[in-house]
Amino acid sequence: MIELEGVPELIDPVMVAAFEGWNDAGDAASGAVAHLDREWKGEVFAALDAEDYYDFQVNRPTVWLDGGVRKITWPTTRLSVVRVGGAKPRDLVLVRGIEPSMRWRSFCNELLGFAHELGVEMVVILGALLGDTPHTRPVPVSGVTSDPDLARAMDLEETRYEGPTGIVGVLQEACTHAGVPAVSLWAAVPHYVSQPPNPKATLALLNRLEDLIDLRIPLGELPEDARAWQLGVDQLAAEDSEVAEYVQTLEEARDTADLPEASGDAIAREFERYLRRRDPAPGGAVGHATESGDASYLRDTSSGRTRPKPKPEAGGEPEDGTEPDAPEA
Repeated sequence: MIELEGVPELIDPVMVAAFEGWNDAGDAASGAVAHLDREWKGEVFAALDAEDYYDFQVNRPTVWLDGGVRKITWPTTRLSVVRVGGAKPRDLVLVRGIEPSMRWRSFCNELLGFAHELGVEMVVILGALLGDTPHTRPVPVSGVTSDPDLARAMDLEETRYEGPTGIVGVLQEACTHAGVPAVSLWAAVPHYVSQPPNPKATLALLNRLEDLIDLRIPLGELPEDARAWQLGVDQLAAEDSEVAEYVQTLEEARDTADLPEASGDAIAREFERYLRRRDPAPGGAVGHATESGDASYLRDTSSGRTRPKPKPEAGGEPEDGTEPDAPEA
């Protein structure tokens, strides 16, 4: 494990994780963490050793040119920290990687070691699965946990899933056994349009995350991308009568099932989100990365990795349609 010496003291940290692969239909989950990292300018402070967890014939490294010099990027899982400003500042530990090929228990234990060292209060794992849901309706997002107390406190579902699972389900159970509160958020991606990206599903995950941790997330161009994506799928469906008829069938089934959601908690959540977005953050900023002297980053020349700069002293999926029918947390 990479040493975390010099990491600044974090404020109410929450770890948010997503992994490419089996649990990431339409790249919706990994896209959500990438959005957070990009909007808040997170900087990587640690990376897991790729040799320990990945089969490079399955997840191949890539070669690229940097000023004429050939370099290799290895598939791995990286961690970054961002500090979100506002009336109630807090830190997010972002975990973005690829579902490991091997040694899943060691993989989870290493991530939990980081969580313990950083004082993480809760782990939120994002996932996406293929489902019978129409692209024309709001993306269903389920929040599930294995902790019955947490389920009651945060109005989540207590998972009852049985069957094949991915790294999302394994990591959540590892958190539960380690006594770390953990929640999985699952977005349902239409199985008939599963190719990435799916900005509408990414947006839905971010909205649900915003509600869960009571944090205002800058969305940038994501809402417009989601609208453009839906219009594009509308046009494709209109060109095929069988697809259009199938989508209509899904719409009717969804509308019937969602009738109770037209009022009550669903409307309350939307209204609260509207008010939160209406209220500007102090100074007009939604959030900022920790770029001060307390959270700058240095490169460890011996390992080639980056790590936080010590504080100065005083004065100085398979995505082939075989996703499970229910969240696998």
